[in-house]
Amino acid sequence: MQISRLQRASKKDVVASFPSAESRTPPPPDSVLSWSQTSALPPFVYAITAMSRSIVRQSKFRHVFGQTVKAEQAYDDIRVSKVTWDSSFCAINPKFLAVIVESSGGGSFLVLPISKTGRVDKNYPMVIGHSGPVLDIDWCPHDDNVLASGSEDCTAMVWQIPDHTLTRPISDPIVVLEGHSKRVGIVTWHPTARNILLTAGSDNLIIIWNVGTGEPLISMDDHPDLIYSISWNRNGSLFCTTCKDRRLRVCDPRKREVVAERLAPHDGIRPMRAIFTRDGNIFTTGFTRMSQRELGLWDPTNFEEPIALLELDTSNGVLLPYYDADANMVYLCGKITEEPPYVHYLNTFSSKEPQRGMGFMPKRGVDVSKCEIARLFKLLDKKCEPITMTVPRKSDLFQDDLYPDTAGPEPAMEPEDWLEGRNEDPILVSMRDGYVPPKSRELKVARKNVLDSRPATRRSMSTLETSSLPPQLLERLLEEIQNLKATVLSQEKRICDLENKLSQYTNGTD
Repeated sequence: MQISRLQRASKKDVVASFPSAESRTPPPPDSVLSWSQTSALPPFVYAITAMSRSIVRQSKFRHVFGQTVKAEQAYDDIRVSKVTWDSSFCAINPKFLAVIVESSGGGSFLVLPISKTGRVDKNYPMVIGHSGPVLDIDWCPHDDNVLASGSEDCTAMVWQIPDHTLTRPISDPIVVLEGHSKRVGIVTWHPTARNILLTAGSDNLIIIWNVGTGEPLISMDDHPDLIYSISWNRNGSLFCTTCKDRRLRVCDPRKREVVAERLAPHDGIRPMRAIFTRDGNIFTTGFTRMSQRELGLWDPTNFEEPIALLELDTSNGVLLPYYDADANMVYLCGKITEEPPYVHYLNTFSSKEPQRGMGFMPKRGVDVSKCEIARLFKLLDKKCEPITMTVPRKSDLFQDDLYPDTAGPEPAMEPEDWLEGRNEDPILVSMRDGYVPPKSRELKVARKNVLDSRPATRRSMSTLETSSLPPQLLERLLEEIQNLKATVLSQEKRICDLENKLSQYTNGTD
């Protein structure tokens, strides 16, 4: 979106347009803020509302409100990880809730069916396999049963989660991705290409993988210090990063280069966060030099000055932005439109208990029959508490204006297409009849034989001996291999049948 220089607001102009930080009441530290954005940026536009009625924008989201679910609809007795890492510690999709938990002797996380609310059995099976604490997890946007994890053990792993209730721990990942020399703190899937996963580690290295083959496709070492956050744009052609060196960067992974960067979008030295909006702008959260929390909106084609830069309050908590591309809202929170002042305050949800992390349900997982436009999952020390964001409506009919078509579970292209330079927006699906998650689809990893790419040298003695075996012996060996395969398959089927029977007893159906 093109915005003239006259429409742009410098930091000085914006601060002058709003009450001072001392004169306004800051929201509680553990709160979800709702903001109505105009073309570009977020919060504290209630100040503008008080100053001029003529610029108050009529928004269908102006009455949005948040509330926690009933106690029996929360998830209790979850030992949330206490590892020192700036992470959301949970990931949600329409099928499952995944939470990084405390564990001894390695890293693990808990995966619960989204409908399995209430008290969690202390012996409930975990997903284990990492030898160090798990730092980040992310569900695949194209398969609700596939999840990626990053750990202090310097690896990322990809897991297949079955639809049925777990009866034993999952310890075998589909694929282990080894390429980092230090802990892997960020894992994030490509928004439109199948099986593309990005990982970032404390070695300041970014690696993009084809999970379908287990191969690294692209490596970038343009960051001289720890990477705080990474966000893909809508079609996955670019991603933006924030770094400990206080720079905001826009990277083109297929060119393997940084295409734009800005030093110190926020003057403070504390961690920043950045996310792409659907129109290609970048929304940032950070701190001023005086440790006030601050929000910014930037045009990556012109980083000289922000579209908007707004001081929020004085607090030491890093603001984690969650973006709803359909409603153009940011949850800490905001709604984007196309005229100054670029941001409108909508509402605040607050609670007294401090949070350990927050997860955000994809739009296809909300309840359209209740006019729910977002659902967040707040992690406490031993509990996960869903928070619903609802726009009150009197009609029971489907609300077309609240639910434009949203990103569905089908990828728009294959890894090879993306790597060759193709860009595609997400494939959209209608929310009119609600969303029914598809059944589990097995993710198959076809690893390439590394020996095939090596130059042929001399044949080994074992190769010579095999080629000279008598035909009868070869036939007998092949027959034994086939028999062994058949035995393995029959045992796998028997194990699955026993697991299903056991889950029936566990669920009390027999």
